[in-house]
Amino acid sequence: MSVYEANSCHLREVLIFCFNMKKSAAEAHRMLSNTYGEATINERTGRKSLQRFKNGDFHVEDQHSGGGEKVFEDAELEALLDQDSCQNQKEMARSWKVTQPAI
Repeated sequence: MSVYEANSCHLREVLIFCFNMKKSAAEAHRMLSNTYGEATINERTGRKSLQRFKNGDFHVEDQHSGGGEKVFEDAELEALLDQDSCQNQKEMARSWKVTQPAI
């Protein structure tokens, strides 16, 4: 028997259910934690989602702001490494003026 692992969209849908049941963020967090375990969402995230629902925003899909930092593709990184194969991630990030996680 496999164990279902809830994804972020599913959890937001469950939060809509909690919102419609007039549950507080603490109650919703407790329900989710009891059902899916502690690793689901924290109470603060639930509070933000419930506030969005209160404002009429019921989107459950992951939304990207579009303003995030650039994430580099393998081909771009390989080209950079071809120029200087001794570079580490920190040096590549510095030369491209991005954060190390972007690399």
